[in-house]
Amino acid sequence: MSIERRRAAKLPNLKRRVLLPAAVGVAAAGITTLALLPQAGAAQSNNPSDLGNYGYTGSYIYGGTPSKGGGPITYEKLNPASIPYGKTLFLENCSTCHGVEAQGTTRAPNLQGLGAATIDFWVSTGRMPLADPTVQAVQKPPRFSRSQTLAIDAYVSSLAPGGPAIPNVNLTLANLAQGESLFSTNCAACHTITGAGDALASGVFAPSLMAATTTQIAEAVRTGPGNMPRFGPNTLTDQQVADVVKYVDYLKAPNDRGGIAIGHVGPVTEGFVGIIIGLGTVMLAGLWIGGRAK
Repeated sequence: MSIERRRAAKLPNLKRRVLLPAAVGVAAAGITTLALLPQAGAAQSNNPSDLGNYGYTGSYIYGGTPSKGGGPITYEKLNPASIPYGKTLFLENCSTCHGVEAQGTTRAPNLQGLGAATIDFWVSTGRMPLADPTVQAVQKPPRFSRSQTLAIDAYVSSLAPGGPAIPNVNLTLANLAQGESLFSTNCAACHTITGAGDALASGVFAPSLMAATTTQIAEAVRTGPGNMPRFGPNTLTDQQVADVVKYVDYLKAPNDRGGIAIGHVGPVTEGFVGIIIGLGTVMLAGLWIGGRAK
């Protein structure tokens, strides 16, 4: 048998033993990657129904001046009558680490003068109380109802002036395109452009934004929790904060027409998945065409 005939005879066996398993492996890897991709979290409600007697008493813009006509962000004025109840809750759940008057200890920082928005963010997201103060706090179901959280906010805020109040965002007055631009410039480096979160240095991570309410997003921008920078009114105006919040809120259910969402994990991972699936498809197509040509 000639060399050419022997090579032709060996080619189908080579396809079956090498190329076919490789193509199947690539395709399986692509399917597995899709299955393991994180899915966007469900948004939490921003309309608590348990305000009780200790909750919201009116909308105020930054600095405590009554809002006229309603801007993109208004700020809550807490009910002073809730302070005793908030003190009781604070003493029972927070004073071990932060001190009886939130003055701070060796276990946790001073909370005086940080403002209601700071306290509200940490408590409403379930990051506080924290069982182990040496680890990064993560979002979890809050321990307290909304009325209890507002009472704690009122107590801590009453100890010393300062800091922003709790914001309420009017998304109808926000600009989605401007929000995307601001988020890309100021936030995407850590949270990724899709808000999915990412790992940072020294075991620290930027969390996913999918479970945050509009109020919590605005609170984070204004107060800078953890390693996040603080964006005050001189850095981002109320209108710009509202724009960012609208973009993050959009990320929870973006318009995916014309493509596959694959977990909204960002362009790098999406490109990786596209290469795996595309390469596997090309290899399978090559095998099929080669088999028909035989």
